[in-house]
Amino acid sequence: MRAIVESIEAEFRRYKKLAEGALAQLTDSELDATPSSADNSVAVIVQHVGGNLRSRFTDFLASDGEKPWRDREREFEPRGAGRDELMTLWEGGWTALAGALAGLDDGRLGRQVVIRGQPLTVIEALHRALAHVAYHVGQIVFVAKGLRGADWRYLSIPPGRSDDYNRNPTLERPPRRPGS
Repeated sequence: MRAIVESIEAEFRRYKKLAEGALAQLTDSELDATPSSADNSVAVIVQHVGGNLRSRFTDFLASDGEKPWRDREREFEPRGAGRDELMTLWEGGWTALAGALAGLDDGRLGRQVVIRGQPLTVIEALHRALAHVAYHVGQIVFVAKGLRGADWRYLSIPPGRSDDYNRNPTLERPPRRPGS
């Protein structure tokens, strides 16, 4: 049985799609723009999410989720990576996540994993990771929308379109993976 795991997978896919919808609207130079000197650029957030997911979900059930090879501090350094490099980092994290989730069923959700030496159940680790991704995807969308201004294409219900949407609520369930 994988009902819970599939539900979590679907939410991760939904947030990935939102972030990628925002990323697609940005020019290469906008990826590195920051709203203020205290903020992270979209590129930095992408580096961080990719690194976090790769660390947490590589060898998920057998090793600490904070891998010794991860350089978290570097994830927050602007490095002028091009779009291709950023998307490679991004996809690397999502690939690690997908691989870990593919091997899970609901019966393993109570099993223990470790992150930074702290024990968590698998379900706790998944919820924590999902909340972390949602938080950063919100940042990506917020920054991207601000950068694009009037050229922003809404990723959810556009202002003034709630009634239309409510007649045909297409975004309520994340899309299923092909073949599932």
